[in-house]
Amino acid sequence: MAVLGSGAWGTALAAHCRRGGSVVRQWVREPQVAEEIRRGENRTFLPGVPLPPGIEATTDLAAVVEDAGILLAVVPCQFARDVYRSLSGALPADLPLVAAAKGIEEGSLMLPVEVIRDELGETRPVAVLSGPSFASDVARGKPTALVAAAEDAALADYLQDRLASAELRIYTNSDPVGVQLGGALKNVVALAAGILDGLGTGPNGRAALITRGLAEMTRLGSRLGGSPATFAGLAGLGDLVLTCTGEQSRNLAVGRRLGRGESLDHILDGATAVAEGIRTARPAHRLAQREAVRMPIVEEVNRVLYEGGNPRDGVQRLMGRPLTSEDETHEIPHR
Repeated sequence: MAVLGSGAWGTALAAHCRRGGSVVRQWVREPQVAEEIRRGENRTFLPGVPLPPGIEATTDLAAVVEDAGILLAVVPCQFARDVYRSLSGALPADLPLVAAAKGIEEGSLMLPVEVIRDELGETRPVAVLSGPSFASDVARGKPTALVAAAEDAALADYLQDRLASAELRIYTNSDPVGVQLGGALKNVVALAAGILDGLGTGPNGRAALITRGLAEMTRLGSRLGGSPATFAGLAGLGDLVLTCTGEQSRNLAVGRRLGRGESLDHILDGATAVAEGIRTARPAHRLAQREAVRMPIVEEVNRVLYEGGNPRDGVQRLMGRPLTSEDETHEIPHR
């Protein structure tokens, strides 16, 4: 098992696979982080969580992918393309790649699978792993359920068999587009949920925000070819609820600080790990504009992050929008 990436989620997946008995090689950019992992704790990105012995962490990318049976790609979305490019020509044509990082590439507006295929070839077997999961809980072996999504049902079944355990339940899914969008967009909605908390709007507002955020996610996902049913499952509603309510959620925490009046620059200053929603908000907004899909929550988060918008004014704009029917939520837009 090869794992690309040394952040909290990459380390958690490496720990899970190693605990299940797999030989695990993990590519790490920083030498000191590789040493930390070999010593049994990623103090930089996953502090306080003991790791099983035997994870072979190294900065040698070629050594990590050599003889791998599955490649888990967990490099943050905005930095993944360069890593894939460096692997071009070095990977067996039939080696499955699993996109396990969530996001939308800012320049191209591509989803992770599209970036992989753009750099490594259209015919390469590619799948997506996503769902409601805090890294520390997975690393500690706490019960979790995820989705392995692929257009090729046999590949999804193979990943289910290889990755499932008594602690990690894997469901298969045939909608990688919907699964990727669910994982990316829920982080932007979670920023909005945190902003409401920071403003002190109360639980009614959060419930409305989660529900209408899911409607926005489903609208864009449907426009791009995803299934509405996917957004009602683990990779959609499940991940959205966890990220909007769980105290371990970085996106929720950042949103709270924004709602209390802190600037984004101040929040990011000295941060070891960046909440994914910060990097996803702008490409998500641009994608919605390109596809002519209404996403007012995403629009307001983007305004707060990058246009100097006032969070309280954003809430007032959302509440003051023209009244409409909830039935529109279930209308599936088409190209």
